[in-house]
Amino acid sequence: MPGFYVHEATLRLGTGADAAAPGAAITVALCGSWEHPPPCPLAAHHTAVQQEGQSVRLRTIFAADPRQEAEVRRRIDAALATGAQARPDGALSRWTLLGTVAAELTKAEHEHARRIAGS
Repeated sequence: MPGFYVHEATLRLGTGADAAAPGAAITVALCGSWEHPPPCPLAAHHTAVQQEGQSVRLRTIFAADPRQEAEVRRRIDAALATGAQARPDGALSRWTLLGTVAAELTKAEHEHARRIAGS
């Protein structure tokens, strides 16, 4: 049975950056591509984006084997630390990572985690 987790990140978008790009970078880090058939190979996940101006808060909900939790978090942090993700048109969206933290799932996120895990 998978464990359900949330990883929160705060970042500042570069000029003209797409707020969805950091979430795409996370998906590439966890799945190899942002477009792939289910299931996710390492951890079923969903990234919610809350933007206020150039500031963005990401909450990545994921379901994974508890032995893989640290690896999933490491990949999320590494993806966000790169500070850039190519868009489909080839242009780069850039951001500055301000910080990440393991966060507590809300009740709604717990239900969402159950859905993405298929349980």
